[in-house]
Amino acid sequence: MNVLFLFGPQAVGKMTIGEILSEKLDIPLLFNHMTLDIISPFIGWTQKTFELSTQLRKDIFQAMVDQPENKGLIFTFVWALDVEEDRKEVENFKQIFTTAGIDVYFIELEAELEERLRRNKTENRLAKKPSKRDIESSEQELQTSHQKHRLNSKQGEIQEPLYLRLNVTNLTAEEAAERIFDFQQFGERRYN
Repeated sequence: MNVLFLFGPQAVGKMTIGEILSEKLDIPLLFNHMTLDIISPFIGWTQKTFELSTQLRKDIFQAMVDQPENKGLIFTFVWALDVEEDRKEVENFKQIFTTAGIDVYFIELEAELEERLRRNKTENRLAKKPSKRDIESSEQELQTSHQKHRLNSKQGEIQEPLYLRLNVTNLTAEEAAERIFDFQQFGERRYN
């Protein structure tokens, strides 16, 4: 089973790159907003929304592990590395797979803020993420979280054996996906 955790700040390109990888690896993509946007229309953007989303993700991951015919998945998310609860959540997600003997590839994406603000308005993002269609609000959230949290790791902070950090500021989604695909195929730890 191929399991890729693709993380980084908002509008870095996780979903778009994940879509390309999903086709290349023939495994499904679960991007961050898929679970959030199912729940938020009913109860808004509350703490309970995030709790239910986390539980739904855990249930999906466990169901996949329980069915050995599954080929894997790509999961994208924003990780506030300065928030202990986020660290615990990522570890809990990972353990669902690793306790079953399944390797998890950690791919961290980074890009300059100006590029992320540009990508925040792309057609693909707005089509697939209803909550991002209010551009002004989405940009405000992006900038606030950029100032409030550390959304990319410090060098050496991520100690996962299958880890790649990739600056995608000047890469197309196709170029980034190709580099990640090569990494996933050959599996050596890299900090780019």
